[in-house]
Amino acid sequence: MKSARLLSFALSLLLSFIPALGAERPNMIFILCDDLAQGDLGCYGQKLIQTPNLDKMAAEGTMFPQLYSGTSVCAPSRSSLMTGMHMGNCPIRANREVQPEGQMPLPEGTLTVAQVLKEAGYATACMGKWGMGMFDTPGSPLKVGFDHFYGYNCQRHAHSYFPTYLWNDDQRIPLDGKTYAQELIAQDTLNWVRKQADKPFFLFYAITLPHGKFEIDDQGLYKDKPWTELQKNYAAMVTRLDSDVGRLMDLLKELKVDEKTLVIFSGDNGASFAPDSEVGSLFDQSMGGKLRGYKRGLYEGGLREAGIARWPGKVPAGQVNEAPWAFWDFLPTAAELADAKLPANAPKDGHSVVSLLKGGEAPEREYFYWELHEKASIQALRFGDWKAVKNGPMSPTELYDLKTDLSESKDVAKDHPELVAKAEAMMKVARTEDPNWPMVQNRAGKGKGKKKAAK
Repeated sequence: MKSARLLSFALSLLLSFIPALGAERPNMIFILCDDLAQGDLGCYGQKLIQTPNLDKMAAEGTMFPQLYSGTSVCAPSRSSLMTGMHMGNCPIRANREVQPEGQMPLPEGTLTVAQVLKEAGYATACMGKWGMGMFDTPGSPLKVGFDHFYGYNCQRHAHSYFPTYLWNDDQRIPLDGKTYAQELIAQDTLNWVRKQADKPFFLFYAITLPHGKFEIDDQGLYKDKPWTELQKNYAAMVTRLDSDVGRLMDLLKELKVDEKTLVIFSGDNGASFAPDSEVGSLFDQSMGGKLRGYKRGLYEGGLREAGIARWPGKVPAGQVNEAPWAFWDFLPTAAELADAKLPANAPKDGHSVVSLLKGGEAPEREYFYWELHEKASIQALRFGDWKAVKNGPMSPTELYDLKTDLSESKDVAKDHPELVAKAEAMMKVARTEDPNWPMVQNRAGKGKGKKKAAK
């Protein structure tokens, strides 16, 4: 009897040291949609577009209105999410095309969240839009930690929702040009997740909707609305995005992995429409002027995302958490959740937000930093509730108090020269010089082409 008790005690002690963490390691899904305005979702105040599945996700999880994107266009924002680096250090800081297909790739040796999780024993996949390197470059999704890829590699190719081909891993799959690509992407996503039910997995679900071209296979609820075709298509695209998220959430429940899966939802940057435009005005994408700016600018409307996180029993349900965090926090967060050890040379820009996701405190940090190199090289920095914006290296530094002026309508730089000086000093410290990304006041003759590629 005594030896049996000792054996039982020894066994329980041994089990207590086996990755705990093992049973606690969640599946992770990051759903990244394309060019969604924060105000496009019902849970964020939208009145005309229906998003019942995302509204339900918000009710069952926590909304994060101050989840910040990497920057305000596609490729660099996604690069920040994947690498854990803000724009001062990220190797991709703008959209740059590579002909005949693709974008400037992540360089050789770049650490990604997919690599970290794969090495920790996770199955990994990316479905939707990549835009960080074609398959013959070091930025290929298949060379930076993903076991499987399906969708568009090139973001310019992703402009078409009825393409003549998609990619299944690195194999080009011909299509008839009449099939709605998102249906194929959604189905591949569901098929892959179904196969992972008995093992930990990481899914980067990079849905292209509601990015332009604004094409939809069915206007659905909005067909008979007294709106323009563009307005109907846009609304239908957002609702289609919502329904595909719903299909994925239903599958998690069917597979009985719902309670051990962290799902984070976000957009890659702000809306592609100006607030007074045909779409921006009808759907009040600025939320009554609450957020200034949109895609390609570094005001809050271009950077704040419709953040939602859901993990039953871990992420508090029905809460709105106003603590700020950013895309570059995802890599260290995922590493902590996976009980993965980061290499010594891992980026230090991000902070784990595991505690924050679970309802605890946000990590302390000195600042958030952004830059973008489309036309002028623009910069922004948030420190505390202060936000500094510099729309070109020769432009004056603007200063806003987000606590009292979220709409960034009152530049108080002249009233606080000491804070302006502090912000400018931090901007210099935050960025690493890179010959690919010189600080330029105006890229005359280049901006138009790059802007077209980023639409």
